Amino acid sequence: MKFVDEAEIKVEAGDGGNGCVSFRREKYIPKGGPDGGDGGDGGDVYLVASDSINTLVDFRHQRLFRAGRGENGMGRQMTGKRGEDCRIPVPVGTLVYDADTGELIGDLTEAGQTLLVARGGRRGLGNVHFKSSTNRTPRQSTPGTPGEQRRLKLELKLLADVGLLGLPNAGKSSLIRRISSARPKVADYPFTTLHPNLGVVRVDALRHFVVADIPGVIEGAAEGAGLGIQFLKHLSRTRLLLHVVDIAPFDGHDPAGDVRQIETEIRRWSDELAHKPRWLVLNKIDLVPADALESHRRALVEALAWEGPVFTVSALDGRGTRELVLAVMNFLGEADAQPRSVSSGQ
Repeated sequence: MKFVDEAEIKVEAGDGGNGCVSFRREKYIPKGGPDGGDGGDGGDVYLVASDSINTLVDFRHQRLFRAGRGENGMGRQMTGKRGEDCRIPVPVGTLVYDADTGELIGDLTEAGQTLLVARGGRRGLGNVHFKSSTNRTPRQSTPGTPGEQRRLKLELKLLADVGLLGLPNAGKSSLIRRISSARPKVADYPFTTLHPNLGVVRVDALRHFVVADIPGVIEGAAEGAGLGIQFLKHLSRTRLLLHVVDIAPFDGHDPAGDVRQIETEIRRWSDELAHKPRWLVLNKIDLVPADALESHRRALVEALAWEGPVFTVSALDGRGTRELVLAVMNFLGEADAQPRSVSSGQ
């Protein structure tokens, strides 16, 4: 399935039904009073977060969504039927903007969450409402009001606890395959990952977390180079970044330089992302002699003046991955236990 994380749609709520002009006419009541009923309200348009879809690709094929019009009122004071609501499923993690004003309308972060995006028109009133002591046979009614119409911009930001960050071919896809249920394509060339992957890492029967792998970030990504920039936003909701580094690059790259390159790009793209907790994960230790591994690790840490956690792993044979997973789970558990402050702007 093609991964699409932005879409624009138009939504039209239903118009309200018109009120009815009618008079009571029965065999022995030839001049009965007004009995025109009200119209029905127009249907509303809702977006509904669903965990059964993970892309906005369907909105490339259908861009217009309409709710039902309210039925007109009828005689005998019968109210018209309300218009049918339109409920549009979107992936969990969808941000909804007014396409004309840029206003953020809502953020759908939980399955089943609903967001009203267009309200149906109000019903028109039947002539029964206009009877008075001076007007026994009113012939006026009111039409239903139009339903709201809006153009919406939908933007999907994946919901994950942990994000994998690194250059192309650092081994991120291999790592997510090793530790989770995700099965991304893996090959020995850059940009194997062409869209984000989500994987669920199950630590035990009761504990798990979600990890996101995005296409590798290259120099100039903040200006749109490569594939990673358009997906960096999917790391904005994560609580921890794992910076995956090839500890033994076959082409002679300097691992410390690779780390600095990524740091530069994420700072240029988002200061908030640059200040997220980030751990170094030195991958491909299966390519380093055992007696040289510690010196490789120490040299990289010293070159970067790195003070955060560092893990050495092999996505190929699994060495070090269990320790990494447990450390991540403990970190997330401690973060959950911390009281969260709420800013005045929220």
